[in-house]
Formats: sequence, structure tokens, C-alpha cells
Amino acid sequence: MLYKILKLMFMFIYSVIFPTKVVGAENVPKEGAVILASNHLSNWDPPLVGTFIPRHLAYMAKEELFHVPILKNILCNVHTFPVRRGASDRAAIKTALTMLKAKECICMFPEGTRSRDGKLHKGAPGVALIAAKSKAVVVPVAIEGTFKLRPFRRLKVSYGKPMYFEAEKADKENLQEFTEKIMQEISSMLKIQ
Repeated sequence: MLYKILKLMFMFIYSVIFPTKVVGAENVPKEGAVILASNHLSNWDPPLVGTFIPRHLAYMAKEELFHVPILKNILCNVHTFPVRRGASDRAAIKTALTMLKAKECICMFPEGTRSRDGKLHKGAPGVALIAAKSKAVVVPVAIEGTFKLRPFRRLKVSYGKPMYFEAEKADKENLQEFTEKIMQEISSMLKIQ
């Protein structure tokens, strides 16, 4: 219920206050296990990724957000789960895999944190690892305009073609290669105006 209310609220925000162009939403599979892998420019990005797609979206979010009592309650009610940044968080990986096994759709930010300069940075192998273990499809997402956001600034969110981890082994080299492919797709979408 809360998710639907927030989605309607953000639909208004991203249609009126921050007019948003949406490209490729049809690329997000309507069912099955899906990981939306997006660049990350601001705190406005998570709801932007989920507002214009027909599916319920769960989020992997930094652990520190769950230390704020009211925010923790909201996050838990919209299927957000914590991840420790800068380390391999087995609990977060296990939660993501459980959700994907249940054919859910989750949002992850391969860069691991918000960009401090508005540019796309190197991705960590977390998305690739979870995709390899779950066999989930990965949809790259490119967000534009949320860095140093101001009212009535135009935004754009683009959903790329689905990608699959196809290597036989989920070793370090293959995970890195798939991570780079995801980041290249995001980069390519950012260059298209």
C-alpha cells in the first residue's frame, strides 16, 4: 500500500516538478527475476528508476539509512534491504538472491555510491555476481539530470536492452568482464541525447 502511494507521489513529482523523459521502459521484463543496474547521481535516483515501470521494485540501499528510525520503517515497508558498502556483504547478497528466486525485480547501483562529480565511475562486481548466481536478467539504466537537482530541471531515465551473464564460471575475470559490459551500456545510453 505504501509503495503504491509513494509511486503516485513520485509520478507527480517526476511529471510536474522535474519533467522526465522516459526511454525504453518496455525493455523491463513484465515478469521474472530482473536486476535494474543504474548509474547513481543523487538521492532522487532510486524512486526515479522505479516510478515509470509497471513492476514493484525492491532496492538494495546503504546500511546507514536503516539507522534512522522513521526512515527505516519506510524503507522496510517498500522492500528495501541494507547492504554494507566497501565489503562483501553476504547477508545482502543472500537477500537479493532470495528475492530474485521469487521472481522479483530489484534495483542496484554498480558504482556502489553516488557520483561526487556527476560522471559515471567504475562498477563493482556485485551486480554481475548476483546475476550469475540467480540467472536474473540485467537491465542497464541511465539517469540524467539528477546531479545537483533544481526544480523544473528536465530529467531523463533510459532502460537498455536486457543482458545476461553467459560465462560458464562466475570467476573474478568473467564477473569483471560482465560488469564492464553493463557499465559500457550505461555509458552509451548517457551519450544519446
